[in-house]
Amino acid sequence: MKKKLSRPATCLMYGVMLLLSLIWIAPLFSLIATAIKSKKDFFSGLGLFQFPSSIAWSNFQAAFTTGHLLRYMRNDLIICCLKVPLGILLEAMAAFALTRLRVRHRTGLFIFFLVGMMLPMQVALVPISVVFNKLSLFNTYFGLFYVYVGFGLSFGILVFRGFFLSIPKEMDEAAYIDGCNKLQLFTRVILPLAKPATATLLISDFLATWNEFLLANIIITKDEMKTVPTGILTFVGQHGTDYGGLCAGVLISIIPVMIVYFIFQKYFVAGMAGAIKQ
Repeated sequence: MKKKLSRPATCLMYGVMLLLSLIWIAPLFSLIATAIKSKKDFFSGLGLFQFPSSIAWSNFQAAFTTGHLLRYMRNDLIICCLKVPLGILLEAMAAFALTRLRVRHRTGLFIFFLVGMMLPMQVALVPISVVFNKLSLFNTYFGLFYVYVGFGLSFGILVFRGFFLSIPKEMDEAAYIDGCNKLQLFTRVILPLAKPATATLLISDFLATWNEFLLANIIITKDEMKTVPTGILTFVGQHGTDYGGLCAGVLISIIPVMIVYFIFQKYFVAGMAGAIKQ
């Protein structure tokens, strides 16, 4: 029997949760308030969290015309469609080998993959620049999603490995008795059971890829190939910043991520739980 919390403890818990929710929602509230303000509203003394008397729809129009947001969203979608499925497939295959196949030193290999999570992305910028310059990979989508896949492997293997370990080995034996080989075991048994882990990585990978700025800013310099985080800087000029257009563009760019999350959210918690309980 779980012990019920006392009334003061319950009130304290809900108070802390309310405070944390306000801290989380404050930037979003400010973003929306800024996106609907005209340039006149910025000089009228309106506060950061105050809404104007009328909505400046011109900011959203400027996001598509001046900011070329549709072009940047298309580029970002191309990168996500290349990186996310390929990354998830490689991570699942590596985790399957570490948990289901007789691989020598698999604990050491798993630790080796985890080391990748400890290395900051900034450490690899100089080597990446040198190699990409020699291979002429700058301003190519292949060069960008290639490094995205590499940096995402560690976390993906961690999630899949934890979930695969929670699947009973008896499932493997039953599959082998039915005539499955190792590839069929992976594609027909393990992967279908790992839908929560796959959905978790799909959400996290899509979000990380869609919002990544540092590598995209270095590898892609052509304006017509830029992604949303780098392309939206069109509103930041030498002599000023169009905060209304900038925030409107950011607000619009959130929509694809929200769609992906709402589609796969029911699997998200189960996938993370399976990853950490091992």
